[in-house]
Amino acid sequence: MRIVKFLLLLIFVSGHAFAQVRLPKLVSDNMVLQRDQPITVWGWAAPKEKVTVTFKNKSYSAVTGADGKWKIQLPAQSAGTGFEMIFKGKNQLTIKNIAFGDVWLCNGQSNMVINMERVKERYPDDIATANYPDIRNFFIPTLTDLNSPQDDFPNAEWKSANPKDVLRMGAVSYFFARDLYDQYKVPIGIINSSVGGTPIEAWISEGGYKDFADIQKVINQNKDTAYVQSSRQSTFNNTPKTPKLSDRGLAEHWESESYEPKSWRNFNIPGYWEDQGLKDLNGVVWFRRDFEVPESWIGKPVKLYMGRIVDADEMFVNGKSIGRVTYQYPPRRYEIPASLLKAGKNTFVIRVTNSAGKGGFVPDKSYFMTANGEEIDLKGTWQYKVGQVFERAEMADRQQIPFVEQNQPAALYNAMIAPVLPMKLKGFVWYQGETNVGDPKPYNAFLPALINDRRSLWNDQDLPFLVVQLPNFEDIDFSPAESNMALLREAQNKALTLKNTAVTVTLDLGEWNDIHPLNKKEIGKRLALSARNLAYEDKNVIYSGPTLKSQSISGDKIVLTFDNVADGIKSIDGEALRWFAVAADDEKFVWADAKIIGKNQVEVSSEKVATPKYVRYAWQDNPEGINFYNAANLPASPFRTDGQQLDETKPWKGKKCAVVLTYDDALNVHLDNVIPALDSLSLKGSFYLTASSDAARNRIKDWRAAAANGHELGNHTLYHPCDATGPGMSWVKPEYDLSKYSMGRIQDEIRMCNAFLKSIDGLDKRTFAFTCGHKKVAEGEFIQTLSNEFIAARAVRHEMHTFEEQKLMDINCYSMVEQSGKEMIGLVKQAQERGKLLVFLFHGVGGEHALNVSNQAHSELLHYLKENEKDIYIDTMRNVSEHIQHLKK
Repeated sequence: MRIVKFLLLLIFVSGHAFAQVRLPKLVSDNMVLQRDQPITVWGWAAPKEKVTVTFKNKSYSAVTGADGKWKIQLPAQSAGTGFEMIFKGKNQLTIKNIAFGDVWLCNGQSNMVINMERVKERYPDDIATANYPDIRNFFIPTLTDLNSPQDDFPNAEWKSANPKDVLRMGAVSYFFARDLYDQYKVPIGIINSSVGGTPIEAWISEGGYKDFADIQKVINQNKDTAYVQSSRQSTFNNTPKTPKLSDRGLAEHWESESYEPKSWRNFNIPGYWEDQGLKDLNGVVWFRRDFEVPESWIGKPVKLYMGRIVDADEMFVNGKSIGRVTYQYPPRRYEIPASLLKAGKNTFVIRVTNSAGKGGFVPDKSYFMTANGEEIDLKGTWQYKVGQVFERAEMADRQQIPFVEQNQPAALYNAMIAPVLPMKLKGFVWYQGETNVGDPKPYNAFLPALINDRRSLWNDQDLPFLVVQLPNFEDIDFSPAESNMALLREAQNKALTLKNTAVTVTLDLGEWNDIHPLNKKEIGKRLALSARNLAYEDKNVIYSGPTLKSQSISGDKIVLTFDNVADGIKSIDGEALRWFAVAADDEKFVWADAKIIGKNQVEVSSEKVATPKYVRYAWQDNPEGINFYNAANLPASPFRTDGQQLDETKPWKGKKCAVVLTYDDALNVHLDNVIPALDSLSLKGSFYLTASSDAARNRIKDWRAAAANGHELGNHTLYHPCDATGPGMSWVKPEYDLSKYSMGRIQDEIRMCNAFLKSIDGLDKRTFAFTCGHKKVAEGEFIQTLSNEFIAARAVRHEMHTFEEQKLMDINCYSMVEQSGKEMIGLVKQAQERGKLLVFLFHGVGGEHALNVSNQAHSELLHYLKENEKDIYIDTMRNVSEHIQHLKK
């Protein structure tokens, strides 16, 4: 009976606990909510429980669903601080010190994580004066989930900027927030969701991979517990085991004051031991040196800086350990206790462990100790002795990619982004890419996919997205070189093909020997310039350095024209412009002489290249000392013209062929399947809208967003009339029999459709698509009577033609019905071989129309086009037609 009573009590207590109103970690004291937008607050309680929120003496209620979730929307609020909300169900919670301001989701890898504590020596005054109670930071700890999006975080909290708490705030995001706060005096909320060493793939949602069949397969595999366990075990089995510790230095206490060193050799700090006589050594090496310190230092704490050490170290002074660091990236900053130093000789010993690559002391870092405003240099000749040599541990399978959960597609999105979804945002900041440098090509598709995914998830296609371009890093190559870093930066620049995006160039802010450069303040400042222009609509703010607009070739010289020059371009140090290279058709680049010849033009040439064709600028891992800037002191973005060569003076802009993707009849699948697929790859399509169709009339907002993103909205008439007299046309309704139309009626209906389209995209000129390919009304062909209304017209006839053969008011196309990706790619290859224009016509893509191709086949075609973009001019019908028109004049 006692057991029964206990179980009943337990059930009662558990049920009562479940009934408690619970809030997500984001809805907590000191939170910042987005101003000037309806506010969402949310949480959990018992199923069917009424939850009431009281705010500003008004109450708002909701009843939970069967899953216990509730969500309440409050009216938009202007900027302000010091508010409270009371949440009441069967219990009551009060959230205090709420602010309304601007909330930014800052996201990426380690350079977004690095906090103010890491850069405290560089910015002591900024930390000491960090009294900004209205700048608030919410840092999300590392979490992963391979199965599904999560609702909340296990632990995280809002913290205001003060000299203590600012140390744990991301440095880039803090300086970004501080600049915005100083400018606009509204609360700034930073949600920092970042994990060091992670690829972009981990941050995109499963839905964002709709057009990536290979990634979808991986995500589905990762939902199989048995598969994941097997992958983990395989990785564990393949990982070299940690060497057994047999360090003579530890056994013989080389750190102790009583130890008498014998057979130690000289070593110069800073430097790597592989460069000083220790060939390919993985193991433990000890270093020691005696120092005398001033009498005035005795009895006082002393700060010691040992730069950076690869990989792990432990520091001893006079036989006592004063600290250790277990991996290579953090700066070595130790404090020697006041009681430890003594008059006369003091012995410093460092035990360094390294398992791969060069071990030792990173050059160009600070190595000194300081007290009383005095410094003692620690660089110079030390002695070393090897304590242990690790046996070489071979991996069972060098080709196997380790299974790391935080690197899996969607794993970080599920755990670290999805719980933020109910929060309204001002915009996104993205600082990531280092992990993808090894294979930069897919980044061209992944970054647009990420941007479109975020905007779709937040249901706002206009949310600003700010990208930090990777800074200069690695050894300086004094010859023109290929560079994965440059390719990754180029892929980041392609974000600019999407609206409301900015790329912050940091090519002058890096450090050759540190993937984590310390100049986070300038990065934050430049990001804030982008935000001020895009998010705060202060269009007078210049936020970009020079970007290439076009090039023209004249004899042995190339003239480059730039946008975003402010009041002009300049050499910031007054010297000749550096890091420009030119090449002929052979694409063998040599350094070029570069001269500023106008407000927005640079002339490049080399006596080694008689007929230059291509230019590269700053196309290196580390183009240290770049000096090409605009008048606003912002550096030019790196670029190349050999990667995406567009010669406006040649057919197909200098490429082998042209391809246009067209989609007829204004279908929902065009908006739901096609446009996300195109956007994920930064490709553009032409969508021919019949103004009377349901998807045209009911989804105007979506079509407007598509047009704003560069897609063409073409005219497909008002009611889609077709000639009913031909074979197989019995489905045409009598009232829409084109053969019975008068010339006046078809003209009126086409013009009405034009007016409808202009109300969406604001454009006067566009292209036309013949419905069913039919061209005649009762009085004859009608399109010529409307030639002033259109740039071109697309027929339906399975042919492709060369540039010279093109007739703008009768362009041919291939209608796709159940073709495979391989078949469609075959057509593209024909166009490439023959130098022709290939126009695809799609109706249903993944359904909704009898004339259909599968999403998979469509995706295969798009990926082939993207992968061969160097040889194929891919654009809308309007832009391709204007190109033809321009050259034929």
